[in-house]
Amino acid sequence: MVQETVEQVEMLKMRLKEAHDRQKSYADKRRRDLEFQVGDLVYLKMRTFQGGSKTRKLKKLKPRYMGPYPILERIGAVAYQLDLSGEL
Repeated sequence: MVQETVEQVEMLKMRLKEAHDRQKSYADKRRRDLEFQVGDLVYLKMRTFQGGSKTRKLKKLKPRYMGPYPILERIGAVAYQLDLSGEL
């Protein structure tokens, strides 16, 4: 009985991994990387700027994004310098 349960658990793990791999390959086929050019307007996610205990109470009411801001230059593969013009 214990051996049967162990075999069933292993079979479930294997099937779960197969399902995960199928979903991953399906998602990877349709995924595309975003690339921006200098001068494009983008929004800045506010999650990195929200902190402290007082902001947690009204989190649902706070804006999630700020902007749009123009891109000044590309710094890395996924990093850009934005013209925030003193708004922060």
